[in-house]
Amino acid sequence: MTRRGALSAIGLSAVRLPSLSQDRPRAPGAPVAVSKCASYGRAELLAVLNRLFDQLGGLGGLVRGKTVAIKLNFNGGPTVRLGHLPLGDTHWPHPDLICAAMHLMSKAGARRFRLVEGVHAPRTDPLEEHMMEANWDPRDFLSAAPMVEFENTNYMGAPGKFLRLPVPSKGLLFSAYDLNHSYVDCDVFVSIAKPKDHPTTGVTLVMKNLFGLPPLMAYGNGVGKYDDSDLVANSRFNMLHLGKSQPGAGALPEIDPASPREDGYRVPRVIADLVAARPVHLSIVDGVKTMAGGQTPNPSCVAVAPGFLMVGTNVVTTSAVALAAMNYDPMADRGTVPFETCDNKLRLAEELGVGTRDLRRIEVIGTPIRDVMFDFKSLRAKRTAPIGRSSAKLAADEGDRTRRRL
Repeated sequence: MTRRGALSAIGLSAVRLPSLSQDRPRAPGAPVAVSKCASYGRAELLAVLNRLFDQLGGLGGLVRGKTVAIKLNFNGGPTVRLGHLPLGDTHWPHPDLICAAMHLMSKAGARRFRLVEGVHAPRTDPLEEHMMEANWDPRDFLSAAPMVEFENTNYMGAPGKFLRLPVPSKGLLFSAYDLNHSYVDCDVFVSIAKPKDHPTTGVTLVMKNLFGLPPLMAYGNGVGKYDDSDLVANSRFNMLHLGKSQPGAGALPEIDPASPREDGYRVPRVIADLVAARPVHLSIVDGVKTMAGGQTPNPSCVAVAPGFLMVGTNVVTTSAVALAAMNYDPMADRGTVPFETCDNKLRLAEELGVGTRDLRRIEVIGTPIRDVMFDFKSLRAKRTAPIGRSSAKLAADEGDRTRRRL
Protein backbone atom coordinates (compact mmCIF):
# COMPACT_ATOMS: atom_id res chain seq x y z
CA MET A 1 0.00 0.00 0.00
CA THR A 2 1.25 3.50 -0.80
CA ARG A 3 1.86 5.96 2.02
CA ARG A 4 -1.16 7.98 0.96
CA GLY A 5 -3.33 4.88 0.85
CA ALA A 6 -2.15 3.82 4.27
CA LEU A 7 -2.91 7.22 5.75
CA SER A 8 -6.39 7.26 4.24
CA ALA A 9 -7.08 3.84 5.66
CA ILE A 10 -6.27 4.75 9.25
CA GLY A 11 -8.68 7.67 9.46
CA LEU A 12 -8.42 9.22 12.90
CA SER A 13 -5.85 6.76 14.17
CA ALA A 14 -2.75 8.33 15.69
CA VAL A 15 -0.10 9.13 13.09
CA ARG A 16 3.48 9.70 14.20
CA LEU A 17 5.42 11.75 11.69
CA PRO A 18 9.16 11.24 11.29
CA SER A 19 11.43 14.19 11.89
CA LEU A 20 14.49 14.77 9.76
CA SER A 21 16.54 12.87 12.33
CA GLN A 22 15.03 10.02 14.31
CA ASP A 23 17.68 10.17 17.04
CA ARG A 24 18.04 13.93 17.46
CA PRO A 25 18.93 15.18 20.95
CA ARG A 26 16.41 17.04 23.07
CA ALA A 27 16.04 20.70 22.02
CA PRO A 28 18.59 20.40 19.21
CA GLY A 29 20.45 23.22 17.57
CA ALA A 30 20.45 23.65 13.80
CA PRO A 31 22.08 26.23 11.52
CA VAL A 32 20.21 29.16 10.03
CA ALA A 33 21.31 30.76 6.75
CA VAL A 34 20.89 34.55 6.54
CA SER A 35 21.29 37.02 3.68
CA LYS A 36 20.43 40.57 2.74
CA CYS A 37 17.82 40.81 -0.03
CA ALA A 38 16.71 44.22 -1.23
CA SER A 39 13.81 43.37 -3.53
CA TYR A 40 11.42 40.73 -4.84
CA GLY A 41 12.98 40.80 -8.28
CA ARG A 42 13.13 37.32 -9.76
CA ALA A 43 16.88 37.33 -10.38
CA GLU A 44 17.72 38.51 -6.87
CA LEU A 45 15.28 36.12 -5.18
CA LEU A 46 16.59 33.10 -7.07
CA ALA A 47 20.22 34.02 -6.44
CA VAL A 48 19.76 34.69 -2.72
CA LEU A 49 17.53 31.68 -2.05
CA ASN A 50 19.81 29.37 -4.01
CA ARG A 51 22.78 30.52 -1.95
CA LEU A 52 20.90 30.10 1.33
CA PHE A 53 19.78 26.58 0.42
CA ASP A 54 23.32 25.67 -0.62
CA GLN A 55 24.69 26.97 2.68
CA LEU A 56 22.39 24.52 4.48
CA GLY A 57 23.65 21.59 2.40
CA GLY A 58 21.42 21.85 -0.65
CA LEU A 59 17.81 20.89 -1.34
CA GLY A 60 18.34 17.62 -3.20
CA GLY A 61 18.59 15.34 -0.18
CA LEU A 62 15.49 16.90 1.33
CA VAL A 63 13.05 17.19 -1.59
CA ARG A 64 14.15 14.85 -4.40
CA GLY A 65 11.22 12.65 -5.41
CA LYS A 66 9.10 14.05 -2.55
CA THR A 67 5.74 15.71 -2.04
CA VAL A 68 6.24 19.17 -0.54
CA ALA A 69 3.51 20.95 1.41
CA ILE A 70 4.01 24.71 1.81
CA LYS A 71 2.05 26.36 4.62
CA LEU A 72 1.20 29.90 3.60
CA ASN A 73 0.35 32.65 6.07
CA PHE A 74 -2.84 34.33 4.85
CA ASN A 75 -3.90 36.01 8.08
CA GLY A 76 -6.55 38.69 8.01
CA GLY A 77 -8.34 37.75 4.83
CA PRO A 78 -7.68 38.72 1.20
CA THR A 79 -9.15 42.24 1.28
CA VAL A 80 -7.49 43.57 4.45
CA ARG A 81 -4.70 45.95 3.44
CA LEU A 82 -2.28 48.45 4.92
CA GLY A 83 -3.22 51.52 2.91
CA HIS A 84 -2.99 50.63 -0.76
CA LEU A 85 0.02 48.33 -0.44
CA PRO A 86 -0.09 44.80 -1.87
CA LEU A 87 -0.53 42.08 0.76
CA GLY A 88 2.82 40.57 -0.20
CA ASP A 89 4.58 43.80 0.85
CA THR A 90 3.04 43.87 4.33
CA HIS A 91 1.63 40.74 5.98
CA TRP A 92 1.38 37.83 3.54
CA PRO A 93 4.55 36.13 2.28
CA HIS A 94 5.30 37.58 -1.14
CA PRO A 95 3.99 35.46 -4.04
CA ASP A 96 7.22 35.89 -6.02
CA LEU A 97 9.21 34.51 -3.08
CA ILE A 98 6.90 31.49 -2.87
CA CYS A 99 7.27 30.89 -6.61
CA ALA A 100 11.07 31.24 -6.42
CA ALA A 101 11.27 28.70 -3.59
CA MET A 102 9.03 26.27 -5.51
CA HIS A 103 11.12 26.68 -8.65
CA LEU A 104 14.37 25.86 -6.83
CA MET A 105 12.82 22.89 -5.04
CA SER A 106 11.49 21.64 -8.37
CA LYS A 107 14.97 21.93 -9.90
CA ALA A 108 16.26 19.92 -6.94
CA GLY A 109 13.84 17.11 -7.80
CA ALA A 110 10.65 17.74 -5.81
CA ARG A 111 7.88 15.65 -7.37
CA ARG A 112 4.73 17.44 -6.25
CA PHE A 113 3.74 20.63 -4.42
CA ARG A 114 0.70 21.37 -2.34
CA LEU A 115 0.03 24.96 -1.22
CA VAL A 116 -2.00 24.78 1.98
CA GLU A 117 -3.83 27.21 4.24
CA GLY A 118 -6.89 27.26 6.47
CA VAL A 119 -8.31 30.43 4.98
CA HIS A 120 -10.26 33.02 6.96
CA ALA A 121 -13.56 33.03 5.13
CA PRO A 122 -17.03 31.86 6.21
CA ARG A 123 -17.58 29.86 3.04
CA THR A 124 -16.35 26.79 1.21
CA ASP A 125 -14.15 28.56 -1.33
CA PRO A 126 -11.14 26.69 -2.68
CA LEU A 127 -7.78 28.26 -1.87
CA GLU A 128 -7.42 29.52 -5.44
CA GLU A 129 -10.52 31.72 -5.04
CA HIS A 130 -9.04 33.20 -1.88
CA MET A 131 -5.86 34.04 -3.77
CA MET A 132 -7.72 35.71 -6.63
CA GLU A 133 -9.66 37.90 -4.21
CA ALA A 134 -6.26 39.21 -3.05
CA ASN A 135 -5.32 39.91 -6.71
CA TRP A 136 -2.98 36.93 -6.80
CA ASP A 137 -2.97 34.75 -9.91
CA PRO A 138 -2.89 31.00 -9.11
CA ARG A 139 -1.38 30.41 -12.55
CA ASP A 140 1.85 31.96 -11.30
CA PHE A 141 2.25 29.06 -8.88
CA LEU A 142 1.19 26.48 -11.46
CA SER A 143 3.95 27.71 -13.77
CA ALA A 144 6.61 27.78 -11.03
CA ALA A 145 6.79 23.99 -10.74
CA PRO A 146 5.10 20.85 -12.06
CA MET A 147 2.25 19.13 -10.20
CA VAL A 148 1.02 22.00 -8.03
CA GLU A 149 -2.13 21.52 -5.94
CA PHE A 150 -4.09 23.88 -3.68
CA GLU A 151 -5.94 22.93 -0.50
CA ASN A 152 -8.19 24.91 1.84
CA THR A 153 -7.36 22.89 4.95
CA ASN A 154 -10.41 23.97 6.96
CA TYR A 155 -12.12 20.96 5.41
CA MET A 156 -11.55 17.21 5.32
CA GLY A 157 -10.62 17.12 1.65
CA ALA A 158 -10.52 14.01 -0.51
CA PRO A 159 -10.30 11.42 2.32
CA GLY A 160 -13.54 12.71 3.87
CA LYS A 161 -12.03 12.72 7.37
CA PHE A 162 -9.40 14.47 9.45
CA LEU A 163 -6.22 12.72 10.56
CA ARG A 164 -5.08 12.83 14.16
CA LEU A 165 -1.56 13.92 15.05
CA PRO A 166 -0.48 13.25 18.66
CA VAL A 167 1.75 15.73 20.46
CA PRO A 168 4.96 14.21 21.88
CA SER A 169 5.10 14.15 25.69
CA LYS A 170 1.27 14.26 25.74
CA GLY A 171 1.08 17.93 24.74
CA LEU A 172 0.57 21.20 26.59
CA LEU A 173 -3.02 22.20 25.73
CA PHE A 174 -4.22 19.28 23.58
CA SER A 175 -2.81 15.77 23.45
CA ALA A 176 -3.51 15.56 19.71
CA TYR A 177 -4.89 17.67 16.87
CA ASP A 178 -7.17 16.53 14.04
CA LEU A 179 -5.92 18.05 10.78
CA ASN A 180 -6.53 18.03 7.05
CA HIS A 181 -4.76 15.15 5.30
CA SER A 182 -2.41 17.53 3.44
CA TYR A 183 -0.43 18.11 6.63
CA VAL A 184 0.18 14.36 6.91
CA ASP A 185 0.20 13.27 3.28
CA CYS A 186 3.49 14.99 2.50
CA ASP A 187 7.16 14.13 2.81
CA VAL A 188 8.46 17.65 3.37
CA PHE A 189 6.65 20.39 5.29
CA VAL A 190 7.61 24.04 4.71
CA SER A 191 6.56 27.10 6.71
CA ILE A 192 6.95 30.53 5.09
CA ALA A 193 6.02 33.75 6.89
CA LYS A 194 7.03 37.35 7.53
CA PRO A 195 8.49 38.73 10.78
CA LYS A 196 5.78 40.84 12.43
CA ASP A 197 4.58 41.96 15.84
CA HIS A 198 1.59 40.11 17.27
CA PRO A 199 -1.05 41.23 19.81
CA THR A 200 -1.29 37.82 21.50
CA THR A 201 2.06 36.06 21.17
CA GLY A 202 4.45 39.04 20.97
CA VAL A 203 5.70 38.21 17.47
CA THR A 204 4.52 36.11 14.58
CA LEU A 205 6.99 34.09 12.50
CA VAL A 206 7.35 30.64 10.99
CA MET A 207 6.27 29.02 14.29
CA LYS A 208 3.10 31.09 14.71
CA ASN A 209 2.22 30.20 11.11
CA LEU A 210 1.22 26.73 12.33
CA PHE A 211 -1.63 28.19 14.37
CA GLY A 212 -3.52 28.05 11.07
CA LEU A 213 -3.34 24.24 10.92
CA PRO A 214 -6.36 23.33 13.12
CA PRO A 215 -9.36 23.25 10.76
CA LEU A 216 -12.18 25.68 11.44
CA MET A 217 -14.64 22.85 10.93
CA ALA A 218 -13.32 21.31 14.15
CA TYR A 219 -11.77 24.28 16.04
CA GLY A 220 -13.60 27.35 14.73
CA ASN A 221 -16.16 29.65 16.34
CA GLY A 222 -18.96 28.02 14.35
CA VAL A 223 -18.40 24.42 15.52
CA GLY A 224 -21.81 22.83 16.03
CA LYS A 225 -23.69 25.69 14.39
CA TYR A 226 -22.34 25.06 10.90
CA ASP A 227 -21.68 21.32 10.89
CA ASP A 228 -24.79 20.52 8.86
CA SER A 229 -24.18 23.11 6.17
CA ASP A 230 -20.42 22.49 5.83
CA LEU A 231 -19.81 26.20 6.38
CA VAL A 232 -17.13 27.36 8.79
CA ALA A 233 -16.79 30.60 10.74
CA ASN A 234 -13.67 32.61 10.15
CA SER A 235 -11.82 32.39 13.47
CA ARG A 236 -10.41 30.03 16.11
CA PHE A 237 -10.79 32.81 18.66
CA ASN A 238 -13.45 31.46 21.02
CA MET A 239 -11.93 28.01 21.28
CA LEU A 240 -8.17 28.26 20.93
CA HIS A 241 -7.74 31.80 22.29
CA LEU A 242 -10.24 31.84 25.15
CA GLY A 243 -11.34 28.23 25.71
CA LYS A 244 -15.03 29.08 25.59
CA SER A 245 -15.84 25.86 23.75
CA GLN A 246 -14.38 22.46 22.94
CA PRO A 247 -13.55 21.02 19.49
CA GLY A 248 -16.13 19.41 17.24
CA ALA A 249 -16.05 16.98 14.32
CA GLY A 250 -14.79 14.21 16.65
CA ALA A 251 -11.59 16.02 17.71
CA LEU A 252 -10.30 15.44 21.25
CA PRO A 253 -11.09 17.95 24.01
CA GLU A 254 -8.28 19.87 25.67
CA ILE A 255 -6.21 18.20 28.37
CA ASP A 256 -7.23 20.39 31.31
CA PRO A 257 -10.51 22.33 31.13
CA ALA A 258 -9.49 24.08 34.37
CA SER A 259 -6.37 25.62 32.80
CA PRO A 260 -6.26 29.43 32.33
CA ARG A 261 -8.86 30.81 29.92
CA GLU A 262 -6.65 33.62 28.60
CA ASP A 263 -4.98 33.78 25.22
CA GLY A 264 -1.51 34.73 26.43
CA TYR A 265 -1.42 31.31 28.07
CA ARG A 266 -3.34 29.25 25.52
CA VAL A 267 -2.14 30.40 22.10
CA PRO A 268 1.62 29.93 22.76
CA ARG A 269 0.86 26.39 23.98
CA VAL A 270 -1.18 25.55 20.90
CA ILE A 271 1.72 26.73 18.73
CA ALA A 272 4.29 24.71 20.71
CA ASP A 273 2.04 21.64 20.51
CA LEU A 274 1.68 21.98 16.76
CA VAL A 275 5.36 22.44 15.92
CA ALA A 276 6.06 19.33 17.99
CA ALA A 277 3.27 17.28 16.40
CA ARG A 278 3.90 18.43 12.81
CA PRO A 279 7.68 18.83 12.33
CA VAL A 280 8.71 21.65 10.00
CA HIS A 281 11.50 20.56 7.67
CA LEU A 282 12.20 23.94 6.08
CA SER A 283 11.44 27.44 7.42
CA ILE A 284 11.66 30.53 5.21
CA VAL A 285 11.46 33.99 6.79
CA ASP A 286 10.41 36.73 4.35
CA GLY A 287 11.98 39.86 5.80
CA VAL A 288 12.41 41.72 2.52
CA LYS A 289 9.32 43.83 3.22
CA THR A 290 6.85 43.51 6.06
CA MET A 291 5.14 45.70 8.67
CA ALA A 292 5.63 46.55 12.33
CA GLY A 293 2.78 46.94 14.80
CA GLY A 294 0.63 43.86 14.29
CA GLN A 295 0.04 40.68 12.35
CA THR A 296 -2.92 42.14 10.43
CA PRO A 297 -3.07 45.73 9.11
CA ASN A 298 -4.49 48.16 11.67
CA PRO A 299 -3.87 51.82 12.66
CA SER A 300 -0.83 50.81 14.74
CA CYS A 301 0.98 49.28 11.76
CA VAL A 302 3.66 50.79 9.60
CA ALA A 303 5.25 49.33 6.46
CA VAL A 304 8.96 48.54 6.83
CA ALA A 305 11.67 47.04 4.63
CA PRO A 306 14.21 45.10 6.74
CA GLY A 307 15.73 43.65 3.54
CA PHE A 308 16.65 40.10 4.56
CA LEU A 309 15.80 36.45 3.97
CA MET A 310 16.43 33.54 6.34
CA VAL A 311 16.21 29.80 5.84
CA GLY A 312 16.56 27.05 8.44
CA THR A 313 15.78 23.38 8.95
CA ASN A 314 14.57 23.80 12.54
CA VAL A 315 11.56 26.03 13.10
CA VAL A 316 12.59 27.09 16.63
CA THR A 317 16.21 27.95 15.81
CA THR A 318 15.03 29.87 12.72
CA SER A 319 12.51 31.78 14.81
CA ALA A 320 15.16 32.59 17.41
CA VAL A 321 17.50 34.09 14.81
CA ALA A 322 14.62 36.04 13.24
CA LEU A 323 13.61 37.38 16.67
CA ALA A 324 17.16 38.59 17.21
CA ALA A 325 17.09 40.27 13.78
CA MET A 326 13.97 42.14 14.97
CA ASN A 327 16.02 43.35 17.98
CA TYR A 328 14.08 41.10 20.35
CA ASP A 329 15.57 38.59 22.78
CA PRO A 330 14.51 34.98 22.06
CA MET A 331 15.38 34.11 25.69
CA ALA A 332 12.92 36.68 27.10
CA ASP A 333 9.86 35.44 28.92
CA ARG A 334 6.45 36.67 30.03
CA GLY A 335 6.50 40.23 31.25
CA THR A 336 9.45 41.21 29.05
CA VAL A 337 9.42 42.70 25.54
CA PRO A 338 8.12 41.29 23.22
CA PHE A 339 6.26 38.84 25.50
CA GLU A 340 4.70 41.44 27.80
CA THR A 341 1.40 39.58 28.22
CA CYS A 342 2.14 36.06 27.02
CA ASP A 343 4.38 33.07 27.51
CA ASN A 344 7.32 32.66 25.14
CA LYS A 345 6.27 30.03 22.61
CA LEU A 346 9.92 29.35 21.75
CA ARG A 347 10.59 28.33 25.34
CA LEU A 348 7.55 26.05 25.35
CA ALA A 349 8.60 24.39 22.08
CA GLU A 350 12.15 24.07 23.41
CA GLU A 351 10.80 22.25 26.47
CA LEU A 352 8.96 19.86 24.13
CA GLY A 353 12.31 19.09 22.49
CA VAL A 354 11.66 20.76 19.13
CA GLY A 355 14.71 23.04 19.06
CA THR A 356 16.82 25.48 21.02
CA ARG A 357 16.23 29.23 21.23
CA ASP A 358 19.70 29.85 22.66
CA LEU A 359 21.66 31.84 20.07
CA ARG A 360 24.91 30.51 21.54
CA ARG A 361 23.94 27.07 20.25
CA ILE A 362 22.77 28.20 16.80
CA GLU A 363 25.20 28.57 13.91
CA VAL A 364 24.33 31.56 11.75
CA ILE A 365 25.66 31.05 8.21
CA GLY A 366 26.21 33.90 5.77
CA THR A 367 25.33 37.41 6.88
CA PRO A 368 25.69 38.10 10.63
CA ILE A 369 22.52 38.99 12.53
CA ARG A 370 23.84 42.47 13.35
CA ASP A 371 24.10 43.27 9.64
CA VAL A 372 20.43 42.53 8.92
CA MET A 373 18.94 43.73 12.21
CA PHE A 374 15.88 45.96 11.91
CA ASP A 375 14.77 47.64 15.13
CA PHE A 376 11.17 46.50 15.69
CA LYS A 377 11.77 46.99 19.42
CA SER A 378 12.27 50.75 19.17
CA LEU A 379 9.22 51.12 16.93
CA ARG A 380 7.24 49.16 19.51
CA ALA A 381 8.34 51.50 22.30
CA LYS A 382 7.35 54.62 20.31
CA ARG A 383 3.81 53.51 19.58
CA THR A 384 1.14 55.09 21.73
CA ALA A 385 -1.61 52.72 20.53
CA PRO A 386 -1.48 49.10 21.69
CA ILE A 387 -0.13 46.49 19.29
CA GLY A 388 -3.00 45.26 17.17
CA ARG A 389 -6.54 45.20 18.55
CA SER A 390 -7.79 44.03 21.89
CA SER A 391 -9.24 40.55 22.22
CA ALA A 392 -12.75 41.95 22.58
CA LYS A 393 -12.36 44.14 19.48
CA LEU A 394 -10.97 41.20 17.49
CA ALA A 395 -13.96 39.08 18.39
CA ALA A 396 -16.43 41.88 17.55
CA ASP A 397 -14.79 42.61 14.20
CA GLU A 398 -14.71 38.94 13.24
CA GLY A 399 -18.39 38.58 14.12
CA ASP A 400 -19.29 41.60 12.01
CA ARG A 401 -17.35 40.28 9.01
CA THR A 402 -18.99 36.87 9.32
CA ARG A 403 -22.49 38.34 9.44
CA ARG A 404 -21.78 40.53 6.40
CA ARG A 405 -20.44 37.61 4.37
CA LEU A 406 -23.35 35.36 5.30
